[in-house]
Amino acid sequence: MMRKTPLDMWLENSIGCGGGMLNQERLRQYQQERLAATLKWAAEKSPFYRRLLPDWAAMGLETMDAWTALPFTTADDLRQQGPEFLCLSQSEICRVVTLDTSGTDGRPKRLYFTADEQETTVDFFAVGMSTLVDHGDRVLILLPGERPGSVGELLERALKKLGAVPIPHGPVQNLAKTIGLLRVNAVDALVGIPTQVLALARYSSMRAEPVRLKSVLLSTDYAAKTLVQAIEKSWQCQVFDHYGMTEMGLGGGVDCEAHAGYHLRDADLYFEVVDTVTGTPVVDGAEGEVVFTTLTRRGMPLIRYRSGDIARFLPEPCSCGSGLRRLDYIRRRVDGPARLDANCVLTMEELDEWLFAVPGVIDFSAAVDSRSIPVRLSIKLLTIGEAAAALRQARQRLDMLPALHDLQVNKGLTLDIQAIVCDGSLAAPAGKRKINKNGGSA
Repeated sequence: MMRKTPLDMWLENSIGCGGGMLNQERLRQYQQERLAATLKWAAEKSPFYRRLLPDWAAMGLETMDAWTALPFTTADDLRQQGPEFLCLSQSEICRVVTLDTSGTDGRPKRLYFTADEQETTVDFFAVGMSTLVDHGDRVLILLPGERPGSVGELLERALKKLGAVPIPHGPVQNLAKTIGLLRVNAVDALVGIPTQVLALARYSSMRAEPVRLKSVLLSTDYAAKTLVQAIEKSWQCQVFDHYGMTEMGLGGGVDCEAHAGYHLRDADLYFEVVDTVTGTPVVDGAEGEVVFTTLTRRGMPLIRYRSGDIARFLPEPCSCGSGLRRLDYIRRRVDGPARLDANCVLTMEELDEWLFAVPGVIDFSAAVDSRSIPVRLSIKLLTIGEAAAALRQARQRLDMLPALHDLQVNKGLTLDIQAIVCDGSLAAPAGKRKINKNGGSA
């Protein structure tokens, strides 16, 4: 029997709405109260928001419609004015996270968290992990965790709260050694980066080394359907997906046993989906950019922060029994598509779905140079197994990809594909995977 997401019970307890009385209307009432308090706090205490919202704190927030008139906060704001977001003295901050930037000025983003805010993330991780982990389960953590307050360390603390047994590991560097750990430690579940978990699954299948897991949680990057299906096929386990950003406090939502979108961290975050051009809210079911506001952060609150992720709300009830709306899976970024010609764009989502279906492929990089004539698409595959077979099948699949087919037929595209056979070692991933544009190397 399918279990209802545990996030509903957590929300009931968080907002003081017990007895099964939680519904979308009651949640919205709570969120409106928290939004008004966050707005007042930020406009009074943060130099950045005091300048951005000089009149809003006094006006208050009588309706949710008024909220959509507020200006957005962007990644560039964080890069350029990060310390100005702070509402507390830096002596009250226990964790500073520096994120490498792709911005034009080269400045990194810095996020500031108090001890209480990190403990809130631990609470969310605990309830989220209870979706797929039971008391006593042994859980391998394939995420960075060497520093206090890092994602892996917070997850370790969350699993201990559940009564599970965390096994810290860090990102995968050697496939054979990690597979050995899975077997020696009789691991029941693991949490990891999508391409690294895929590499483990395909490596263990190729080596005929059986791995018995009941569940896997993918995090830190988007997971293509074909990637998820490959892991499920190799290990015969359930694969869950987590959505989060450092800006969210690392946790944003997690799917349930229905595997039909993210149940959200609605007690701590207020989510919107807006038109990418106009910034106006879109109707439920329509795609747009995910925007969020922190509801319980006092150190560095974020108001209407543009995530850069594209998704849509799923208004229909989840088959797990939850009546709250969910967010559909994140598959692409606002700045992700690469233009091939005036009428054709290519997304990493499309490449993921077509290339991860090739047996043995565990990762790839892609680059588009639209300045060359014809446009050049370069792809480098990382594969377990024979390179020639991976190249042949990848080219066959790309020949059928609608975004590429007509351009290749009309000689408007040069397609270069290389394959590298994985020697069993993996490099630490550098941020989210994306198409490099205009000459960047694949």
